[in-house]
Amino acid sequence: MNILEVESLRKIYPAFTLKDVSFTLEHGYIMGFIGSNGAGKTTTLKSIMGLAVKDGGTVRVFGEDFKENELKIKQKIGFLMGETDCFPKHRLGQITDVVRRFYPGWNAKAYQAYLKRFELDENKRVDELSSGMRVKYSLTLALSHNAELLILDEPTSGLDPVARDDLLELFQELIEGGDMSILFSTHITSDLEKCADFITYIKNGAILESCSEADLIAKYRVVKGTREQLDALRAGVVSCRLNAFGFQAMMETAKIPGGAGLMVEAPTLEDIMVYHERKGDETHESAAV
Repeated sequence: MNILEVESLRKIYPAFTLKDVSFTLEHGYIMGFIGSNGAGKTTTLKSIMGLAVKDGGTVRVFGEDFKENELKIKQKIGFLMGETDCFPKHRLGQITDVVRRFYPGWNAKAYQAYLKRFELDENKRVDELSSGMRVKYSLTLALSHNAELLILDEPTSGLDPVARDDLLELFQELIEGGDMSILFSTHITSDLEKCADFITYIKNGAILESCSEADLIAKYRVVKGTREQLDALRAGVVSCRLNAFGFQAMMETAKIPGGAGLMVEAPTLEDIMVYHERKGDETHESAAV
């Protein structure tokens, strides 16, 4: 059963439009949501959560229409959008005391466990915390009311590599039972390679890819060859870089001709993003020239 279903979601701003965004997430999985700055990641997450009034489409969570059951559904969603920066002079314990009243299912034991795990002191004020510690506190609140779905916008932003790795390990622990799912956006694609089961890639307000991480990697290949070889490949190239030795490009695996004498290798998620964002700029000369 799908825990989240987004269908034909639209949001229109004067200078940007979210164009019929559709994807689904099953129980017990992690989905990474990627795209360049301004591609529509935050707008999508806000529209899913009702923080931006959508102009079309439907959102179903736990099999129910979000708009018709918003208060009920939000009780089972842990939502994090950036770090905690409101009430900078308030102590964490004071903020928690307010937040917990909105959740009948607040789990005080889980809350204390995450405070300990993240080494958070309730007596500290928000403005005394580093950026990374503010993210950890926001996540602690999101995890402390028995949520079944976590929707997180850039949760690893501001964390050092060790803290990021610890957080990704926690994500994997959370979904082990199959009852929780996680949707999170990030610019750090290497994080997704460590933990994501599925990837949804948005570009210019439209979904470009939404599939398993393994299928996405398998769909593309980075190819290298001479400029003469490139002339015969133009139709299948997503984008390419020219250099002193020839070219390096990304192609759909199915469109790579056999026996062409090309060097072929699997891309990283970062490769897939970079080459798609450069689409239409095939004559780009790399710094190596």
